[in-house]
Amino acid sequence: MSTLLEKSYERSIDNLIARFATPAMRGASLEAWLFDDQKNRKAAERKLHAAGVNAVLRSAYKPLVHFFLEDVDHTTLAAASIGYPMHAACAPNRFLLEAYPLTKLVEQARVEFYATHATDLTYKVKLTYQNGHEESHRVFAPNHTHGDISGETLLSPTGWLNITHQGQVSTERIETDLEQLFHDTIKAISGYDWGETEPYFEELNITAQLPIADHTLAYAEETVSLIEALHEDIYFSLLEVFQKKSGRPLGDRGLQPGQIVPEISYHPGLPSVCVSTRSLRTHDSIGTSQPLATAHAPLFAAQILQELNSLGGEHYQAQSRSGRTVHGRYIKGSDEPIMISSAQHANETSGVVGALRAAQQLITHNNAHFTISPLENPDGYELHRRLCAVNPKHMHHAARYTAMGDDLEYRNAGEPGEKAIRIKAQALTGAKLHVNLHGYPSHEWTRPFSGYIPRGFDMWTLPKGFFLVVRHQIGWTEQATKLLDHVTRHLATVDGLLQHNDAQIALFERHAGETGFHIINGFPCLIAADDSYAMPITLITEYPDETIYGESFIQAHTAHMETVLAAYEALQKHIGQ
Repeated sequence: MSTLLEKSYERSIDNLIARFATPAMRGASLEAWLFDDQKNRKAAERKLHAAGVNAVLRSAYKPLVHFFLEDVDHTTLAAASIGYPMHAACAPNRFLLEAYPLTKLVEQARVEFYATHATDLTYKVKLTYQNGHEESHRVFAPNHTHGDISGETLLSPTGWLNITHQGQVSTERIETDLEQLFHDTIKAISGYDWGETEPYFEELNITAQLPIADHTLAYAEETVSLIEALHEDIYFSLLEVFQKKSGRPLGDRGLQPGQIVPEISYHPGLPSVCVSTRSLRTHDSIGTSQPLATAHAPLFAAQILQELNSLGGEHYQAQSRSGRTVHGRYIKGSDEPIMISSAQHANETSGVVGALRAAQQLITHNNAHFTISPLENPDGYELHRRLCAVNPKHMHHAARYTAMGDDLEYRNAGEPGEKAIRIKAQALTGAKLHVNLHGYPSHEWTRPFSGYIPRGFDMWTLPKGFFLVVRHQIGWTEQATKLLDHVTRHLATVDGLLQHNDAQIALFERHAGETGFHIINGFPCLIAADDSYAMPITLITEYPDETIYGESFIQAHTAHMETVLAAYEALQKHIGQ
């Protein structure tokens, strides 16, 4: 193991108390915005008040949501009119997105949003209560403009102080402890000599501890979590660092830096970070098996293999970077063949169960003909289990890609690794249809220190129901259209699925605008001709499953299963003829 950075940080909130809780500052008024949880901010307010300082400490992260959570009696609220600011250095809907999921938190009140076109980074809020009382507020959202690794100018949340003392008013931006930790981490890694050959390491580990507790919101899977946000921002920022180092464009999924692992956790002490290189972990976690139909959490790898082997047929395989085996099964019959895969992105776990459940039903057909590889990325899958042991409900995008650090879909054909499982499946079957089961975040996804909205993943910031993506070769438009019609008609009969979609899409549109999808039989769909795909038609499912449990997880893998079964039927009727 080699250590690149090891550092603890004085807490910004403690520095604030030391600076202002002095005789010289008695009588001052202080308004501060920090990346601390409400409990710590309120405790600091009490200490400052005891020292004679009139202090209000606010959240620099999602300030409008925290204003409603901490300062508004929304049990008696009748209506809220909210004007959100705009800024040239961010997307027009950036501050509307930051208000998510406010409309669900004050669901009994009528909420309207409008763009003010103001650049003062301030929400204009008018509240009307049930007794007719009205109030007007200005909610400041402290941000600063800064450059990033690509040379773009970003607008990111930051710490801020408003001070009134002895008739003098002053304002200042403060770089908080959390911002310092983030920037020091990226600087230490980007400045290190990694050599010129990919991969640059086996595991690059970033262990950080923050004294900022998660705040679970009273809606669906939503939680305000700076622990999760730091994981996401570090991971994707480092991908950008290594994309630039390699001369690749930002967002290039073929990059192979190695496995980047931010392990961020809660600890009540000082914020701290340790960056080191480590060897890959090669052992699998173990645990109790679950009945597939009622599986309420991701399966362990041993059960996945056991369920796969129970299907019979011909075994085929590939190897991961760590040496784990990627397993597949070929069931040969006289039907038109289909390829089924899941866990390409290994933190999208519900598709694994859906694939296995569908295969169990397909083998009851006399002429069933398909391949299945339910765990395409076993290295990422085990990393997801490791990360979930500490933060079970975070989305954990560090487990998305392989231990090479790339998306196996984009792997060079000359060194297929995990992708060989698909190459072998297509060679075995000659299939015209590949059903590839995926997921995406079940709750809001942010990068607070890099412009808030995840770069390159703008459409994935908020959940918007279960939807389908079809990529087809030129000349297969008619078959792809028939496939989507058949599959979505079937999905519309799945209990609760349309209602789940309608609710999430409605909320998405309130906080982000139009989805941009084509709605087919009630389901959002994206369809495009793309000759870069090896298969004539690839059907991709997208369920908001990062990371869900219980009935929500069952609903997710049921949706995947029903999609596979409907696609298989459509193949026999509309595509294979």
